[in-house]
Amino acid sequence: MKKLLIIHTKYRNTGGEDIAVTNEVNYFSKYFNVKVVYFDNSKFQFKNDFLAFLTNTNTFSNKKLKEEIDSFKPDFAIVHNTWFKANLGIFQVLKANNIKTFIKIHNYRYFCTYSFSSKKHLRGDITCPACGFKKKKFQIFNKYFQESYIKSLFAIIYGKKYIDTLLKSKIQILVLTKNHKNFISEFLGLKNNVNVFPNILEIKIEKLDLNQHKNENYLIYAGRISQEKGIHELIKNFLEIQINDLSLKVVGEGPERKKLEALYKSNEKINFLGYLNNDDVKKEILGSFAVVTATKLFEGQPTLLTEASKLGKPSIFPNSGGISEFFPEGYEFKFSQFDYDDLKRKIMALYYSEKYNQVGVENNQFIDNYLDEEKLIKDFMRYIEL
Repeated sequence: MKKLLIIHTKYRNTGGEDIAVTNEVNYFSKYFNVKVVYFDNSKFQFKNDFLAFLTNTNTFSNKKLKEEIDSFKPDFAIVHNTWFKANLGIFQVLKANNIKTFIKIHNYRYFCTYSFSSKKHLRGDITCPACGFKKKKFQIFNKYFQESYIKSLFAIIYGKKYIDTLLKSKIQILVLTKNHKNFISEFLGLKNNVNVFPNILEIKIEKLDLNQHKNENYLIYAGRISQEKGIHELIKNFLEIQINDLSLKVVGEGPERKKLEALYKSNEKINFLGYLNNDDVKKEILGSFAVVTATKLFEGQPTLLTEASKLGKPSIFPNSGGISEFFPEGYEFKFSQFDYDDLKRKIMALYYSEKYNQVGVENNQFIDNYLDEEKLIKDFMRYIEL
């Protein structure tokens, strides 16, 4: 059995990418001998980590990875998040040990059109695939990363190094959607080493006790509570809908949570649940009328939406990035991104739809086929041989 090394830097707050990596480890363990190397961003050591940022390599991370390689002797590796603890120096370690390497790119963060002081990105009125905004006069970049100019600047610098690494190496790139593949292929001029491999969806239905979760009249949003996720616009426009017995549950943490909770604390239609583990999120999805997001980003594969489909629940989402690829062709309940009147229309249409149950069933059938495990492993085996 071939040996697969999976490398990932965990986020400070568990998010969709962390869940995807856990699912992927469980999935690949059926076909390979799998070893996971985790790095952790929860503790920032200024001297070591800032120096690593400047030099493009983290000595401690490289040493840890080298020890794991010497012990495990992997045939190939998949790298997920490298920011910031793992750092980009790990690719040199993998190359020095002659290990075929894939990098899985989950989002558009490092491809922000404000991130590059080049004519290509400073011309015209173009929408940025990382932050979802259009370039404004005299503005090089938005504070697109965690609403911070400083963090955004660091992400920009890191992103340039990240892309240089992709261009100069022979790393095989895995992305979640055809939309993302087309974007990266055109953006970087790469044609032969970018392939689509969606995130594995692992839901153990039997653990959730379906009979205990009947439909209730609430929509649910679960994710980061931040401006770029469109949470302000979602709540504001939801409250303008004239459906008295429909409420909105908001699950998650983020920089906007306290502000929003204070703003809507007396409104019974908005309920903030805070952080929930993934199993509890699934239970909330099961009890919901539908899930909803008004993200301003170009998304890859939102965990919330694919899990909802697996659980037979409809989703309402913007038609941006590659989200639509995870839904049946002609799906009726996606809205034009940034068109919040259309968002309200779609919520109303679903609420009064005579096909409500059918929508959930069709979403479930589609996602089961699209993320079929046997089909995905055949694709991956083919990528190994490239």
